[in-house]
Amino acid sequence: MFKKIAVIFVVLIIIAVMVVFTDRNPGQLPLDLAFGVVEPSIVLAISLTFVAGWVFGLLCTCLFIMRLVNDRRRLRSALRQTESEVSRLRNMPIADAD
Repeated sequence: MFKKIAVIFVVLIIIAVMVVFTDRNPGQLPLDLAFGVVEPSIVLAISLTFVAGWVFGLLCTCLFIMRLVNDRRRLRSALRQTESEVSRLRNMPIADAD
C-alpha cells in the first residue's frame, strides 16, 4: 500500500514540475536534424527526450529480464536432471565389496 502511495506521490511531483517548467519556458528551440530544421517548444523537446530515454531504459531492462528468465529456465532443467540422476543412484542396489 505504501509503495502505491509513494509512486502516486512521485508522479504528482513530476507533473507539478512539468507544469512549472512549461509555464516558465514558453520559447521555441531550433533543432537541426540533418534533413531539416524543426522548432518545437522547449517543453516538447525535453519531454520527447525524456520519453525516448525511458523507452530505451525499458528495452534494456526487458533484455536483461529475458536473459534472467532464460538462465532460470536452463538452471531449472539442469536441477531436474540432477535430481532424477540422484534419485536413480539412490535406488541402485549396493554391490558388496567382496
